[in-house]
Amino acid sequence: MRYLLFVSTILCLMTACSTESSHARSPIKVEIEKTEGGYRLLRGGEPYSVKGAGMVGDDIERFAASGGNSIRNWSTRHAGQDTDAVLDTAHAHGVTVALGLPMRPERHGFDYDDPEAVAAQLEFLRGEVLKYRDHPAVLVWVIGNELNHSYKNPRVYDAVNDVAEMIHELDPYHPTTTTTAGFKPDVTVEIAARAPALDFISFQMYGSLFVFPEHLAETGFDKPFMVTEWGTIGYWETETTDWGAPIELHSSEKADTFLRGYHDILAPLDGQLIGSYAFFWGQKQERTPTWFGLLTANGNLTEAADVMQYSWTGKWPENRTPRVESMLLDGKNAWQSVRLVAGQAFEAVIDVHDPDGDTITYHWELKPESKATTGGGDYEKPLPSLGGFLSNANAARTTLTAPPSGKYRLFAYASDDQGRIAHANIPFLVERKPSIE
Repeated sequence: MRYLLFVSTILCLMTACSTESSHARSPIKVEIEKTEGGYRLLRGGEPYSVKGAGMVGDDIERFAASGGNSIRNWSTRHAGQDTDAVLDTAHAHGVTVALGLPMRPERHGFDYDDPEAVAAQLEFLRGEVLKYRDHPAVLVWVIGNELNHSYKNPRVYDAVNDVAEMIHELDPYHPTTTTTAGFKPDVTVEIAARAPALDFISFQMYGSLFVFPEHLAETGFDKPFMVTEWGTIGYWETETTDWGAPIELHSSEKADTFLRGYHDILAPLDGQLIGSYAFFWGQKQERTPTWFGLLTANGNLTEAADVMQYSWTGKWPENRTPRVESMLLDGKNAWQSVRLVAGQAFEAVIDVHDPDGDTITYHWELKPESKATTGGGDYEKPLPSLGGFLSNANAARTTLTAPPSGKYRLFAYASDDQGRIAHANIPFLVERKPSIE
């Protein structure tokens, strides 16, 4: 085996390792230019308009085909990810990467009053920068993610400044930023004071995006910035049932929210906004398996992906995603705090239409309500589906036999035959006996 590895190495050296590697390529200079009209991003000396989405890196080809040109990730050390391969794939499809450096937040137990720990982290991040600084797909360095989330120690931003200074020493080609949870004027002032080496600050907003322009005007913030996460209404800011379950918008309501967010809020900020990344071109469990993803677990695209293609290209996809009109359980929608009696049967129905007249395939799933209390996108364990309670899980209309008392959520999916899917869900409470009105 060692002999084979030796021969392989010699052959690679003799052929100059004909497959391109990131280390053999040249970086493309990225800079922020101030003009009479405001700020803009330049890449290779030319204006660069970011058409972005957050992505771990596993759907770049389809993202690029939809008109996207830049992805934002969260870590060079994402579990199971080959960052070099992600950068290579992105570059092959004309996509840049806002590359995340995994700086540990205080809420994960990191002590920014510990000089040895801070120094060790800086040295680790130095190694990450040296690995990827020359890759032409790199657009900017994103130092940490939402380091202000549940933080108390502002010295985290002293450490951010050290990282930004280190990057400027090693890499004159790519700007640096850090992201904040929300637009918090006090945090912005703290960052400006403690981390002046940053080239710009990035903000991450969901429902609060729709009051962002007013808050910008109120504070007089006039520097360039990115919005590195934006999308649907978050589970922490939506309405809840009367027992506290967050109500998730269905896929068409989300698409409408993305459309308003991009065209009514973000586009008018051009000249100060130098890039934005929709969240999330992928799928993840965060309170539900459908809350934030523009994709579902089986890889189907949702209507929000249609919206992003239209926003990036000016044209809708040739085949449009099915659209949800309503979902009802026992004749009620999610905002009506559905309560059921254990063991009794209740009708559930989803009303969907397909703009292209495609045949629609239905699928229902019953899951326990999430008990997660994490925040900031931290990992949540996927929830199991519960079998034996639905009369027909593959039709627009089904009957649910209420499970034992507890908190649950019923999901409905409606897919066409073109890889696109609509979805909705209703949280409900099961009681042993009928509640007294």
